[in-house]
Amino acid sequence: MAKQDRRTLSPFQQRWHNIIFEADTPAGRGFDIALLAMILLSVAVVMLESVVSVQQRYERLFTLLEWVFTILFTLEYLFRIWCSYRPKAYITSFYGLIDLLCILPTYVEFLFGGAHFLLTIRILRLMRIFRIFKLVPFLNESRQLALALEHSRRKIAVFLFFILLLTVVLGSLMYVIESGHNSGFTSIPVSVYWAVVTLTTVGYGDIAPITPLGQAFSALIMIMGYAIIAVPTGIVTVEMSRLRDKNEVDQRICPHCMREGHDANADYCKYCGTKL
Repeated sequence: MAKQDRRTLSPFQQRWHNIIFEADTPAGRGFDIALLAMILLSVAVVMLESVVSVQQRYERLFTLLEWVFTILFTLEYLFRIWCSYRPKAYITSFYGLIDLLCILPTYVEFLFGGAHFLLTIRILRLMRIFRIFKLVPFLNESRQLALALEHSRRKIAVFLFFILLLTVVLGSLMYVIESGHNSGFTSIPVSVYWAVVTLTTVGYGDIAPITPLGQAFSALIMIMGYAIIAVPTGIVTVEMSRLRDKNEVDQRICPHCMREGHDANADYCKYCGTKL
């Protein structure tokens, strides 16, 4: 039943679908390179605009460039919807939402640019930095990393749950050791916060044990921190090694479910079964 939602495209739409959504073709690579350059330039404009002295000097130029980028990204967004087999799937997908966030702030500022909205609009303008997320599809290695994280998510979830329990136990023990010595461990939640900071080897220094036993215990937690940091890295590394032993991942996007990360020799989508 789900495949009935797929609409039929004209030959012209099909040609542009291959250019926009398929990065393995020469035309698709050219489109991606042009889009990549546009994204980098637009993000550079946003960053330069945050420098007060530069913004005051080139305010009109920044405004002009922002509208140029917004119009181009709007056309790209509408074009992707127009030549998509399932427009709703694209609109509600992660990258579809990111594409929308790239263009909304400028229009919001234009429509609600009154003086009493100025401070809020300035915050919304910072949302244009979301354009940098559009760089992710251009990194082929990011797909392998995403797949490795997806395959190891259960192991990482169990590991994080274990760390949560460990910080509660360590924080409670430190509270027992240091309470009553005016060292800042005023409650178990505060002690758990200290355990998280210490276990992750961040070490803000706002709270520190003063008793010899507490200092020795904190040194033990610091050493444990190095071992704990290495665990999720090892889990993801193993999954990435397994992916390397399998077929390489290509850049094709399923026309039905709009998901990617398929094997290079795959003829059908591994998520919904649609022919690629």
